[in-house]
Amino acid sequence: MKGRSLLLLTMTLAASSASFAQTPPSPGQMKPVAYKVVDGNKVDSDTLQGWKTWRALACERCHGAKQEGMVGPSLIDAFKTLDKNEFHRTVFGGRVDKGMPDFSASQMMQKNWENLYAYLKGRSDGKINPGDLQSIDAK
Repeated sequence: MKGRSLLLLTMTLAASSASFAQTPPSPGQMKPVAYKVVDGNKVDSDTLQGWKTWRALACERCHGAKQEGMVGPSLIDAFKTLDKNEFHRTVFGGRVDKGMPDFSASQMMQKNWENLYAYLKGRSDGKINPGDLQSIDAK
């Protein structure tokens, strides 16, 4: 009996943590979308981490090096209306039927999804140029 209870408790905890990982945070838990950019390619450290996440996870394979779309849609266009909650749902749940993988197992994405959102929002807003970025503080 004790073994069954422990198994049931373990399964319940696993199911609840899996659904928690895919539940978007409430607006009060999210930091506001903020990015700083100078000269089109010098950005604040958080936005730079977002760009590094983009590069490390090879998002350009589907969305293109300039985020203008290839197999996946243009993120330049999508981020005109895509909010942080929908972005969170997409990266942590995927859209498997459309070829978008679920990145919920990626620790890099877990730590940097808001930074990635800020980077992509800056690209969509036309403030951040395509290509390599550097820190505003870089000498």
